[in-house]
Amino acid sequence: MSGTQHLPSIAKDPRSLATDKPEPHLYRWKPEGPAAWAMSVDLNACIGCNACVVACQAENNIPVVGKEQVIREREMHWLRIDRYYEGSSTAPDSYFQPVLCMHCEEAPCETVCPVGATVHDSEGLNVMVYNRCIGTRFCSNNCPYKVRRFNYFAFANEEQRPPEARNPDVTVRGRGVMEKCTFCLQRIAEARIAADRENRPVGEVRTACQAACPTQAFTFGNMADPDSEVAKRKQSPLDYALLADQNTRPRVTYEARIRNPKPPNEGSGG
Repeated sequence: MSGTQHLPSIAKDPRSLATDKPEPHLYRWKPEGPAAWAMSVDLNACIGCNACVVACQAENNIPVVGKEQVIREREMHWLRIDRYYEGSSTAPDSYFQPVLCMHCEEAPCETVCPVGATVHDSEGLNVMVYNRCIGTRFCSNNCPYKVRRFNYFAFANEEQRPPEARNPDVTVRGRGVMEKCTFCLQRIAEARIAADRENRPVGEVRTACQAACPTQAFTFGNMADPDSEVAKRKQSPLDYALLADQNTRPRVTYEARIRNPKPPNEGSGG
């Protein structure tokens, strides 16, 4: 099939790409907050249903831009489902991979922003300061994952829906700013406030994509807690980082898909 793409190979232990061995880098800063938020995505479970995309759009007040703007590559979804095909053009095998902001520990978007609109917090989140952003789009150009979105127009003003139809805990962005996944920062903040009030560590947080996924492909939590589900999943030999050779040290990693294709039967002509 023309334009066929293949999933990353895991011929060797992918965890070797995430070790602390000396590597070339411009800077190295390890967040030292009380939590280390991270996500693991199980590609064996993902069925490409796009429920996570719709949930993310509803949760984070992401505008609907319409078919014409999508054709112009002005889509606004913070989470996309990449599709990979293998086999013949008449009956290809398809594979799915959710791609969102990787919340890199060495984020290339942060070093090029002239106004410090995209910064790291103490818990490893790559956050956006919308009222600083001047729309240079340097961050998008420097992102190897292409997960940042530029608000070309005042899309939210053209939706013609009442304010109560939006999530009151999330800022409605205006024209000229960059947007991207925040790991549902509003949900993290809610859990942090509750934990501070009860004088306990921050507990479980479920992102919108995680809550909506029918196959539970997403696992989100505090990586600093060795007993957390996300920390356990990241110990899997199938765990790997997307574009690990870029040395961005992303907080989002994937569990590689296990394939066991059935060989054609001898003499059947298959």
